[in-house]
Amino acid sequence: MRISQLSAASGVPIPTIKYYLREGLLPAGEQTAATRAEYGERHLRRLRLIRALLEVGRLPIAAIRKVLSAVDDPELSMHQVLGTAHYAIAPTAEPHPGDDRWSEARDRADRMIAGLGWRVDPDAPTRDELAQAMLTLGELGMPATGEALLPYAEAAMRLVSEHEIGTIRASGTREEAVQALVVGTVVHGRVLDVMRRLAQESASAGIFGDGTGKAPAP
Repeated sequence: MRISQLSAASGVPIPTIKYYLREGLLPAGEQTAATRAEYGERHLRRLRLIRALLEVGRLPIAAIRKVLSAVDDPELSMHQVLGTAHYAIAPTAEPHPGDDRWSEARDRADRMIAGLGWRVDPDAPTRDELAQAMLTLGELGMPATGEALLPYAEAAMRLVSEHEIGTIRASGTREEAVQALVVGTVVHGRVLDVMRRLAQESASAGIFGDGTGKAPAP
């Protein structure tokens, strides 16, 4: 297909496609004339992935380039490729060297992960995220132990295994796998948050409501 057809099929404007080509995010098409190139399904898959990383993952171009480099590296396993994407879209939690409370929270986070038997890289930024959440809960006087957070961990593993990672086809392309991971992590994360808030309102109405079923106006 020509670049105009690639644009129509992907929904990406021609100037944007040319920008991705210049930046090396999109591989060049097959040159058929001095001013014409042909593009195929590979380019369409790559554009879909770039859009997912940009529009859903909200990643800057530099981070997108890093993820795409991993996708194209035949030396990396699928797990390593997905990990690169997963870490790229994760929020940053800054560790606090020398802070005893932070160190204790990080130790509790590590112990919880080990106790669950989860295979998580020792340097995974998500360990710091969990430590920060535990630290915040403790400062607010709320339960912040691994035991208190165990129901959340069990629910997360079930959802991920059955509805996210577990649904990524091993026979699919790397682009499709990373796209599914990004969309699943971001969008399903939003769905989970919304469902929790809906459930909180419903449970509050049942426990603390006045029988009318009405909540305060937003």
